[in-house]
Amino acid sequence: MNTKQDGRARHRSAIKRLLAVTGRFPRASVAAVTAIVVIAAIWAFNPEGASGEAVLTAPVGRGPLVISVIEAGTIQSRERVVLKSEVEGRTTVLYIIPEGTHVEPGDLLVELDASGLEDRKTSQDISVIKAEAAFIQARENYEVTKSQGESDVSKAELAYAFAQQDLEKYLKGEYPRELQKAQADINLAEEELERAKEELKWSEQLAAEKYITETELTADRLAKTRAELNREQAKLALQLFEDYAYPRQLDQLESDIEQTEMALERTQRKASADKVQADANRKAKESEYKQQEAQLQKLVSQIAKSRIKAPVAGMVVYATTGSGRRGGNDEPLDEGQEVRERQELIHLPTADSMMAEIKVQESSLRKVVVGLPVRVTVDALPGKTIWGRVAKVGLLPDSQSVWLNPDLKVYSTQVHLEGGIDGLRPGMSCRAEIIVQQLDDALYVPVQSVIQVKGKPTVYVRDGADIRPQEIEVGYDNDRFIHVTAGLSEGAEVLLTPPLAAGEITTQEQTIAEADMPEIPVAAPPTPGDDTAQEGAIDPSRLSEMTPEERREYFQNLSEEDRQKLREQFGGRRRGEGEGGSRPEGGSRPEGAGQGGRRAASGEGDSE
Repeated sequence: MNTKQDGRARHRSAIKRLLAVTGRFPRASVAAVTAIVVIAAIWAFNPEGASGEAVLTAPVGRGPLVISVIEAGTIQSRERVVLKSEVEGRTTVLYIIPEGTHVEPGDLLVELDASGLEDRKTSQDISVIKAEAAFIQARENYEVTKSQGESDVSKAELAYAFAQQDLEKYLKGEYPRELQKAQADINLAEEELERAKEELKWSEQLAAEKYITETELTADRLAKTRAELNREQAKLALQLFEDYAYPRQLDQLESDIEQTEMALERTQRKASADKVQADANRKAKESEYKQQEAQLQKLVSQIAKSRIKAPVAGMVVYATTGSGRRGGNDEPLDEGQEVRERQELIHLPTADSMMAEIKVQESSLRKVVVGLPVRVTVDALPGKTIWGRVAKVGLLPDSQSVWLNPDLKVYSTQVHLEGGIDGLRPGMSCRAEIIVQQLDDALYVPVQSVIQVKGKPTVYVRDGADIRPQEIEVGYDNDRFIHVTAGLSEGAEVLLTPPLAAGEITTQEQTIAEADMPEIPVAAPPTPGDDTAQEGAIDPSRLSEMTPEERREYFQNLSEEDRQKLREQFGGRRRGEGEGGSRPEGGSRPEGAGQGGRRAASGEGDSE
C-alpha cells in the first residue's frame, strides 16, 4: 500500500470514528452530520491533508447567540366546537353549508339522509301501540287475578272457621245433650218397669180373690214385659252412642277441620302463585312497552340529529380540511358523500384566538418548557412574524408518529399565538422557532468540533504546529453552534474534524478504530454496473447485521489483501459519489461548517 492510499485510509477511519462519536453528543443534528460528510468529501480529494500537512479549523467565536428549536406545524383554533355525525351506522350527506361561511346559533350546517329512519319510525309506531294494548290487558288481568285470589282465600278461611266451630258445638252442646237424652230414656224405662211390676202384683192379689178377670191379669203381665224391653233398649242405645256414634262424629268433625285447613293453605298458595304470574306478565308487558317506546324515541332523536345545527357562532371549517393525515382515505366533505357514526364533520371555532400545533423531537424535549417565547411564520403570510408562547408540551410521544416510525419520538406541543392576525386561518402550515436562550455575549464553536472523550466534552485546539485536546464545559446548542461556558478563550483555533486517540473513546468507537474501517451501514450497497462490485467484495448488509464485537473479530482475521479490497470498495464508492456530483440525502454544505470563523467574527450566532 503506498503512502497516498494509506493516508486516505487513515482519514476515512478517523471520519467514521467522528461520525460514531458525534451521535453520542446531545442533539447531534443532521446539519452537523452533513457538515462532517462535506468535510469527508474534501478530505477524499485532499491526500495531503491525510498526511497531516493541512487541517480544517474554526476560531472560537464571541457574540450574540440564539439557542432555539425549529419545528414545522399547523395553525389551529384554540377553542372550537367539534360537530360529529350522531346517526348510527352510515348515512349520506344531503346538504352541507359551504366552508368558510359565518353562522349564528341555530343555523343549519349539515343535513343527513333520514329516509330509512322515517320508515323505521312508522313501523315502530305500530309496535308501540300493540305493546301498549298488551300492557293494559296484563295490568287489568293482574287486578282481576289479585281480587279472585283474595276472594278464594277468604272463602277457604271461612270454611276452616266453620269446621272449628262445628267441633266445638258438638263437644260442648250436641254430645252432652244426646248423652243426657239416652240416660233419661233409661231412667224413664226403669220407672215404667217398676210401675208395671206394682200393678202386676196388685192384679195377682185381686185375681186370687176373684176381683178381676184373667184377661186383665194377662194384660198387666204383658205391660211388665214391655217395660223390661224398653229398659233394655234404652241401655243398648246409650251403649251404641258411647261406643260408636260419639267417636265417629268426633273423628268426622276433626277431619273436617284438617281438610278445611289444608284447603285454605292450597287456596292461599294458588292465589299467591296466580298473583305472581299475573304480576310478572304485567311487568314483562310493561317492560316491552317501555322498550318499544324507547326505540321510538331513539328513532325520533336520530331523525332530529340528522339535522346538525350550529350551537354557537363562528366560521365553518370542514373536518377534512387541514386534518394533517398522510395517506388516509378521507375525501373532501361534500354532498352525496357517505359518513359514519362519530365521524367529525364540522369544526366551528368559537373565538379568534389561534395556536400552532407542532411536533418537538425527543432530543430537543429537554430544552422546551412552558412559557418560552416562540417566533412563528406562516407560509401563506410571507413577511409576517407572529409571536407566541409555549402553552402545553405532551407528556407522551405522539401515537400516530410512533406507529408510522417506531424509532421517531415526537411530542405534541401547543403554542398560543398573541393577538389577531388578518388572514390567519386554521389548517395553514407554519414554522415555529422556540427561543430557548438569547445570549448577548457568548463563546461558541461549531457543534462538529466537540466530541465526547471519556464522557466529557472535548475539543482539539491548534497551538501553532501542535494540536492538543482541551476539556470544556458546554451549554445548549442550536444545531450549528454550541455554547461554551468554560475551557476556551475567544480566537482559539479548534479542529472541525478532531482526531480520536485510541483508548480515549467508548467501546463502539474503539472497535471501529482498531478495525480501521468505516461503519458498514454508512456505505450504500453496490449498484449494478458499479466498478466496485468486483469479485470478493464484501456485502455491507451482511456486516451491518454483526455486533461490534463480531465485526472487530471479523476485521482482525482479514488478510492484508482483503483489507485493501474493503478500503477500495468503500473508499472508492465515496469518492465516486463525490466525483459524480451527487450527495447523500442531507449532504448540502451547512452554514457555519466551513464558515465558522467568518460567522464568529461577524457575530452571527442565531439559528436562522
